[in-house]
Amino acid sequence: MPIDRSEFRRVLRSRREELSQESALDGVETIELDQTRVGRLSRAEAMQDHQMALEIARRRSAMLEAIDDALRRVDSDPDFGHCDECGEPIATQRLALDPSQRCCVSCQHIREQNR
Repeated sequence: MPIDRSEFRRVLRSRREELSQESALDGVETIELDQTRVGRLSRAEAMQDHQMALEIARRRSAMLEAIDDALRRVDSDPDFGHCDECGEPIATQRLALDPSQRCCVSCQHIREQNR
């Protein structure tokens, strides 16, 4: 059964919009701490919060890149929906959950074991 590319496009665009809105709300700003007024623990906590915010922004950026890549593949790659590793079709249910997936479950499991 052929995959419904229009549905995958819709899901990807919707997820991209969600992530873009989250990015707009989470603007990561440089922390400037008044060293004379803030205690050592407060500074450490603020720095940790800032690092966490940077990591969240980095992960969100990576997800946006994966979504953009998937949108390009949906539109132009005749092999969209096939595993990059083994070439077999990726389960429709897997793609429905995350159309940016590039590997079948078996190959993804092998990739994760090799990390």
